Amino acid sequence: MKKLVLFAIITTTAASVFAQGTVILNNRLGGITHVWIGPYNYQGNGTNDVPPGSFDYAAHGFHLIGTGPNGLFEAQHTIAQLLGAPGSGAPESNLVPGLPTTTFRTGAGAGDVAMTTVTFANILPDAQVGTFELAAWDDSSGLYPTWTEASVAWKSGLIIAGRSAPFVLQNIGGNVNVPPNLGPAMQSFGFGVPEPTTVAVAGLGAAALLIFRRRK
Repeated sequence: MKKLVLFAIITTTAASVFAQGTVILNNRLGGITHVWIGPYNYQGNGTNDVPPGSFDYAAHGFHLIGTGPNGLFEAQHTIAQLLGAPGSGAPESNLVPGLPTTTFRTGAGAGDVAMTTVTFANILPDAQVGTFELAAWDDSSGLYPTWTEASVAWKSGLIIAGRSAPFVLQNIGGNVNVPPNLGPAMQSFGFGVPEPTTVAVAGLGAAALLIFRRRK
């Protein structure tokens, strides 16, 4: 009897340790959003989204990931990863990458991720609410397979990357809840330059160098 009780306790503890909250990563279900590449970083729904926004990405020089003459290569080498943390309005610094990563579709699905179910070690199954962001980056070099490596490269100005605005999902998947989809909670975004802080610092450095040269 004691052995059975001990086994039950061990089994329950192990299940709680390894249990993970889940979210369906799909930006074409319950709402339609897109990820774009262009001349700068921008967050917000576009005119071709559901629900629609006021920003015309194409008119501002953006193109959907997976379009153009380099579309297939671009779709296969642009990686997306969902970041998340428990609770509503969690700070961006608390968001942890879930697994697995995914890539992008082409054709009619350009700008949309290849659907997958993401698990989060830091979010309990059936959690009431969680805060999330979608990150995307160019990994044509093959050096940045996850956001852990890519975020460092982005801040160093080595690659282009971007993130959606934070959004909240209810009833995280687990033993009871069906995993929620991004639906209308996530908005579209576009990217095309290194991390904004890096660009700003580089701009200040160039301005300082120009002033120094003029003084000489």
